Amino acid sequence: MAGSNSLVEDPEHELENSIRSQHLPRTNSSRSRLFAAFWIYGLINNVLYVIILSAALDLVGANVPKATVLLADVMPSFFVKLTAPFYIHRIRYRVRIYILVALSLFGMQCVALTSSISARLFGVVLASASSGLGELTFLQLTHFYSPLSMAAFSSGTGGAGLAGSFLYLVATTWLRLSVRGTIFASSLLPLLFFVAFFWIMPPPDPHLASQSSTFASSATAYSLIQDEDASMASSASSEAAIASARINNDRESLQSGIVLSKTPSLEQIMEYMSRTVSRLGPLFFPYMLPLMLVYIGEYVINQGISPTLLFPIEEMPFTYYRDAYVTYGTLYQLGVFISRSSSHFVRIRRLYVPAALQLLNVLILIAQSMYTFIPNVYIIMIITFYEGLLGGAAYVNTFLLVSETVAIEEREFAMGAVGVSDSGGIVVAGTICLYLETFLCAYQKANGRPYCGMT
Repeated sequence: MAGSNSLVEDPEHELENSIRSQHLPRTNSSRSRLFAAFWIYGLINNVLYVIILSAALDLVGANVPKATVLLADVMPSFFVKLTAPFYIHRIRYRVRIYILVALSLFGMQCVALTSSISARLFGVVLASASSGLGELTFLQLTHFYSPLSMAAFSSGTGGAGLAGSFLYLVATTWLRLSVRGTIFASSLLPLLFFVAFFWIMPPPDPHLASQSSTFASSATAYSLIQDEDASMASSASSEAAIASARINNDRESLQSGIVLSKTPSLEQIMEYMSRTVSRLGPLFFPYMLPLMLVYIGEYVINQGISPTLLFPIEEMPFTYYRDAYVTYGTLYQLGVFISRSSSHFVRIRRLYVPAALQLLNVLILIAQSMYTFIPNVYIIMIITFYEGLLGGAAYVNTFLLVSETVAIEEREFAMGAVGVSDSGGIVVAGTICLYLETFLCAYQKANGRPYCGMT
């Protein structure tokens, strides 16, 4: 479609700006809608993941490594993120929303309504696949909007951690509601995706969409994500109306839900895979590796070490030992929320700094688990809060740097690709924790501290 390329050519900047001005969220109302939609995306996409991890001890018991739940909660997500760059551009955003809701709703109900560990883990797998597709989808959507969308999504993900862990703490520790009822109620939360996508989110910026690498390689130059109000075209100038109509025609080519093309040959598939891998190369050391190291550190702490960071029950402000695990998780998520919401005030451009500090936390807490040189549980709580601050800061600053430094035609791809790093780090951490928690707990029991086997 040669004609659609005219939107980004110099002679037609005036026409481009005329159309663009119809879609940019310039008013306070539009900015509020943009922030609200992406905040909901971040909140709901992550909240189920957090609730599952908060419930890990309740789902599998004290004698099963909590990393079992962690791996079921992250492996499908990681697989989706790892393979998505090869096919995700063919699936329309509207269709992805329906898939997200179906997977997460059914998955959480499996967790809530079944009794066997295997059935519960199957439900966790479905919810995890939804979370991976959701994170990739919403990060890519930020490419079509102003930087406010990235800030809102990041804040929402941080809010999800705090909301999920705190609500689970309140429901099951303070109010003593059943685990099953709490998880079943949370299974209805993904329905808010429909509200955010179809009613709250404003139309995207066509100028940014026209630069998208996803749609530039398809039959359309770009596709508006939501249906536009027909009155926009009639109120614009005649030139803008013609161009807007052309945009709508291009959008309609995606209405089947999937951008279809001729079946590629094996040679074409291999060439495409090679090209995709080569695009990943420049992203690995500056962005992907430091983010992965941070996530390895924090999830080794959360799932492998924190279940063993216990004192005699009379020395802790809890009724049961399982309450300590849930409280640690809530404090960690509080730190994540604060740091993910502070990007307007504090920026970190040396991404290996939080990675190094997080790995230092791992060493300190392993030593504490084995030798108990920290005198009370309150200092452990402060460390878990600080751990959350580092993790949230690394996440938001990594993606902000991608949005600021990667060329605009590669930015959508980069957002999705760098999103693989956190899941990759969690997979590595989960594998480590399968053995680390077992080792630490056995060491404690052998030295007269059996608390890790109690609930």
